[in-house]
Amino acid sequence: MKILIADKFSENHLDRLKKLGCDVTYNAAVKAEDLPKLIAPYQVLVVRSKQVSADTIKAGDQLAVIIRAGAGVNTIDVKAASARGVYVTNCPGKNSVAVAELVFALILGLDRRLADNVAALRKHQWNKKEFSKADGLLGKTLGIVGVGQIGREVIKRAHAFGLPVIAWSRSLNLQKARDLGVEYCPDLDTLFRRSDIISLHVALKPDTKKLVNAKRLALMKPNAILINTARGEVVDQAALAAALAAKKIRAGLDVFDPEPADATGEFADPFLEEKNLYGTHHIGASTEQAQAAIADEAIRIIETYVKTGAVPNCVNLATRTPAKWQLIVRHYDRVGVLAHVMDQIRRANTNIEEVQNIIFEGAAAACCRIQLNTEPGDQLQSAIKTNPDIISVESLKLSE
Repeated sequence: MKILIADKFSENHLDRLKKLGCDVTYNAAVKAEDLPKLIAPYQVLVVRSKQVSADTIKAGDQLAVIIRAGAGVNTIDVKAASARGVYVTNCPGKNSVAVAELVFALILGLDRRLADNVAALRKHQWNKKEFSKADGLLGKTLGIVGVGQIGREVIKRAHAFGLPVIAWSRSLNLQKARDLGVEYCPDLDTLFRRSDIISLHVALKPDTKKLVNAKRLALMKPNAILINTARGEVVDQAALAAALAAKKIRAGLDVFDPEPADATGEFADPFLEEKNLYGTHHIGASTEQAQAAIADEAIRIIETYVKTGAVPNCVNLATRTPAKWQLIVRHYDRVGVLAHVMDQIRRANTNIEEVQNIIFEGAAAACCRIQLNTEPGDQLQSAIKTNPDIISVESLKLSE
């Protein structure tokens, strides 16, 4: 199996892939726009933040699996992958601790103006009078938006800092909130109104794009802090720029909208000049600990695929197919039986959506469950039964 690793990856882990018998190409410097010209011979593509376009997927004649070595898959054209039958998977939760640590680095950095302190010292300036003005964190209300694995890690650290936590998520309820040791907030506007610090931990989806808009920013307390280590597009950046310019709030961002596609280059957005803004270079997952954990998970995904054909953490399998009927065929486990069944279904101009064949102990008999898009009529069932190795055939209508 040929694998292309097209982003920075723990080089200590490459030998483990080679021991699986994989032919590995490690090209972290390749540009996203060059991937279509390179992808053709590879079955597996591993990326971190690099864009995987529809053109890349279409050019991947052998491409079967795309692995995002990180959380989320917003840099991958999942729709194009699904249309080509390409698995898209990721490594959720492996960078949770690293991102949670950066959240508190940004909170503390903003409160104590650490970057400004360092900048003044590097200019040989001493200004204890100016930099002694800090609020402190103890007792401040932290609002968590999204209580996935990263959000939960932030909650743990918030408790250690003595921060009362209120949380909102579409999946959250009173009992789950109690289990996390947080107060359940029934709506997002209330969270923005009550919080001294807000930290965003939602995936980028159509309904989370610009989730933080001008209206919600206006609800924030004066001098409150907004932290975004999720995705830049979750925040309306123009609205945030206006709120910062008005000196109403402060912000700590690890992600921007837009941000440079390459690891190095010019980033000249005037937004970055706002004094109430502290930013980092999309480095939330960039610790050695996190990258080792992500590499371990990427290797586990590849190893599982090589050995079994299954793809852990796949995000683009249909939760419900167009199947309306299920055909249950009990048969003897002999050569050509399933080929006969499939041929009769084809002749009936019926499409197969899912198939599962289960072998019973002793390997004498099996049961094949076939989900179909239309009803398997009596004529089709009778045609299937003409094979002497068919034990029985029945059909069931699937529930809506």
